[in-house]
Amino acid sequence: MKKLFILFVFISGFCLAQIPLGYYNAAQGLTGNNLKVALHNIIKNHTIVSYNGLWSAFQQTDKKTNNKVWDMYSHNPTGTQPYEYTFVTDQCGSYNSEGDCYNREHSWPQSWFNSTSGPDSDMFHIYPTDGEVNGKRSNFPYGNVSNPSWTSMNGGKLGPCTNAGYTQTVFEPINEYKGDLARGYFYMSTRYYSEDAAWGTTDATNKSIILPWQITVLLSWHHQDPVSAKETGRNNLIYSSYQNNRNPYIDHPEYADSVWAYAVSGFEDQFLFSQQFSIYPNPSSEQINVISYSNSPENSVFKVTDISGKIIEEKIILAGDAKPFDCSQWQNGIYFISISNSKALSNFKFIKQ
Repeated sequence: MKKLFILFVFISGFCLAQIPLGYYNAAQGLTGNNLKVALHNIIKNHTIVSYNGLWSAFQQTDKKTNNKVWDMYSHNPTGTQPYEYTFVTDQCGSYNSEGDCYNREHSWPQSWFNSTSGPDSDMFHIYPTDGEVNGKRSNFPYGNVSNPSWTSMNGGKLGPCTNAGYTQTVFEPINEYKGDLARGYFYMSTRYYSEDAAWGTTDATNKSIILPWQITVLLSWHHQDPVSAKETGRNNLIYSSYQNNRNPYIDHPEYADSVWAYAVSGFEDQFLFSQQFSIYPNPSSEQINVISYSNSPENSVFKVTDISGKIIEEKIILAGDAKPFDCSQWQNGIYFISISNSKALSNFKFIKQ
């Protein structure tokens, strides 16, 4: 996220903990699901902050330069603030309307993981936000909205999703914070990978797995809104003073493209495909990279078709190979990529932008 208004002077806590030397050594050279597993092993077993302890932690991790609460659901990055909150004094309690008080927003809703201990107080997806906006967002997924049924004072929108693959109600934050929230989701899916037995299935997730349509939204937001000084400082302080782990997708934004492949047919495929193949970046405007991992059983046929079914590209990918493909001359839009051999058929949705 690029914020022109931030010429940020970090307090000492933000400056103490840069990425430790060798922190990501175990992830070097890995891609796809192998990378996700390596990152999980690096950031698991974090120090758990109590749910009640979040109130005091926010006073360090989510403090604006004027010492007010940094509320991503109300903050106006370019003009007059609709309202601002003072720590402790304006803490919810009850509320009747926007601007009454701030509470603890689980960007990955608690109902999605059945309020399991650990993720219920994990600071990498929990932020102080206006109580009313938090309530309006409820447990709806994130997505893009063109015809909102409700709009917050800073421009957050609730309404039907306009992204491919989902038409139900979603919440769209302002552009300034879309990347922050996306990287929080990437963290959650990685941190709790294989530790999600008690989690539920939703329209956007299957336990800790993010479904393809939601991944499409989040990767797009991740690219549109790059990592900011605010995020980096928060990441450093959570590591040094609270949880002793980091969000890898803030430290290494390129990991997001490498980990997640797009599977049209659903979450079951996401496990298989991420182990066999990766395509990234997605979306892309110039080039896509296709990786066939060493556990792929044989050479595969790589085929790209447009939405009319016309074949745009067809190539052979060798087992264990990595190939770049030029997509700069393709028309902007949605394409379908299949990678097949005698053992498996993998289908991906690709967006050319």
